[in-house]
Amino acid sequence: MKKKYLTRELKLGIIIIGALFLLYFGLNFLKGINIFSSTYSYYAQYDNIGGLVVSTPVYVKGYKVGQVDEIKYDFSRETSFTVKVSVSKDIKLPKGTKIELYDDGIMGGKAIQLLIPHEAQSTAFYAAEDTIESQVSMGLIDQLSAGLLPQIATLSNQADSLIRSIRSVIENESLTNSLASIEKITADFEVSSSQLKGIMINDFPGILNKADVLISDFSDIGKNIKQVDFNSTFSALDYTIQNFGDVANKINNDNGTLGALLNDRQLYTNLSSLSNSADSLVIDLQNNPKRYVHFSLFGRK
Repeated sequence: MKKKYLTRELKLGIIIIGALFLLYFGLNFLKGINIFSSTYSYYAQYDNIGGLVVSTPVYVKGYKVGQVDEIKYDFSRETSFTVKVSVSKDIKLPKGTKIELYDDGIMGGKAIQLLIPHEAQSTAFYAAEDTIESQVSMGLIDQLSAGLLPQIATLSNQADSLIRSIRSVIENESLTNSLASIEKITADFEVSSSQLKGIMINDFPGILNKADVLISDFSDIGKNIKQVDFNSTFSALDYTIQNFGDVANKINNDNGTLGALLNDRQLYTNLSSLSNSADSLVIDLQNNPKRYVHFSLFGRK
């Protein structure tokens, strides 16, 4: 008869231990903890962690090198929170390194990053369980607020000034008068438009009819002008102009009667002398009428 080395109780114990190990491994895996990797623990102190939770990743230049293992608080102290972070043993933290708490995304989640200086101030490194200097970076919302709030305040002042200017313009009496004038002009324009519409409807057809008649008359005149013998007319006009030229030549010629009268200087002198004598005679007659007229009631000359 063979002896049984694995009893029922032993098998049950092995199963329970395995289940517990799997449970522990699974929980740590879900938390992001690799139980097979070796890490060093460091501490940082904050007065406000802004919602930081355990298992939050720890980054170096965006690369995950560890996580937050534990958060302790003591509200009797100014720096109320002590945060324990585990970092892979491969990462050496020289003196001057800082543990920064920053916003991980626009929704306000918090994360931890290690700010390692490019050139270490010394060859000394932090040992495990050391407390490292901490700092809190300004969040995205805070940065936007710090940059935008002054501009928003300036824009608000400018908008307020603009609103006051617009209000002063609107409440100005000149604008009211201008609006009243514009309203009156609009009313007058409406009346003029109505009158023009009436003219277009009532008078314009008659004007068009008269224009048609006038165009027809011009057409008839044009036809009559086409029938005129311009050659004969111009020939007669040219003949008349030639006759006027002959008459002018005869007038300018001293041999003609009219030419002699116009060109004889002695005749002009005699006529001028005769006119002067007649004028003197008329004056003497007015001054001494008795020399020339004798009047008697008894018939004497």
